Amino acid sequence: MAGTLTEPVAGAGETTQAGEAPAKHEEKKIQRQMVSFTFYKVMPEWRRLPAEERAEHKRQFAAILKRWNQPGRLLGLTYSTVGMRGDVDMALWRICYSAEDLNQMSAELLASPLGGYLETPHNFLAMTKRSQYLIGHEHEGQHDSRGSIRPGGQKYIFIYPFWKTRAWYLLPMEERQRLMNEHIRIGHLFPRVKLNTTYSFGIDDQEFVVAFESNFPEDFLDLVQQLRETEISAYTLKDTPIFTCIRMTPEEMLDRLG
Repeated sequence: MAGTLTEPVAGAGETTQAGEAPAKHEEKKIQRQMVSFTFYKVMPEWRRLPAEERAEHKRQFAAILKRWNQPGRLLGLTYSTVGMRGDVDMALWRICYSAEDLNQMSAELLASPLGGYLETPHNFLAMTKRSQYLIGHEHEGQHDSRGSIRPGGQKYIFIYPFWKTRAWYLLPMEERQRLMNEHIRIGHLFPRVKLNTTYSFGIDDQEFVVAFESNFPEDFLDLVQQLRETEISAYTLKDTPIFTCIRMTPEEMLDRLG
C-alpha cells in the first residue's frame, strides 16, 4: 500500500525516469488507461418535478450508464455524495482506453432528460503510468504498479486532485526515493486502504488524481494525519478538494437524488 499525497510506487527493481528510453518489452504488454472522475450536482428545479417524471429521468440515465459498462472497453463505478459535500450529489469513476469513449458517453448522459438538470462542478481527467519509485512489495489487491487499475469492492472511495511543488522535481532521484521511503512505510501500516494513483500532466490542471478505496473511513483519516507529519509533505503544493463517496448501484445512486 502506498501512501497519499504523492505518485504511485513500483515493485522492487523497477524504476522509470522521465525522458528515459521507451518502456521495456514487459511494460508494453499493459495498455495505458484513461481515467475520469466526474462529479454531478442536480439543479433544485429537478426535485420539484412530478415523481413519475423524475423516475423516468433516472431510468433513462441508469440505462446509459449500464449500456456503457462494457468489459474490456469501459468500466464505470457509481457513487453517491449526497450529504458528503454541498457542491456535488453523485460521482462517476470511469476507466477505459479511449478519450473518445469518455467524450461520447458524457455527451449521451448530458443529452438525457436528467442531463438537462445536471451541473458538473468538478471533473478530473488522468491516465495510468508506471511509477518512478520502489515499493518493495504491494498489498494483495493493490493495482499493478506498471500502469493499470483494478478497482476493488470497497464501500467508500476518497478522491482528490494533487500537485507537487516545483522544488520536488528539482531534487535528485536518490533524495526523492529517500523521502518516499518513509511515505511508503507509513502507507504499509494501513493495508485496508487501497491506493489508485493516476497522472494528469498536460491533459488536465492537476498533476495527479488519487483515489483511495476502503471499507474503513477511520483508517484513511488516520493514514492522512500520519502522512502530514512526514518530511515529504513539505513538497505538497495542493491536495484539495477532497471527495468522500459511497459506492452503490446506478439505481441506488440516482434514488438518493430524490
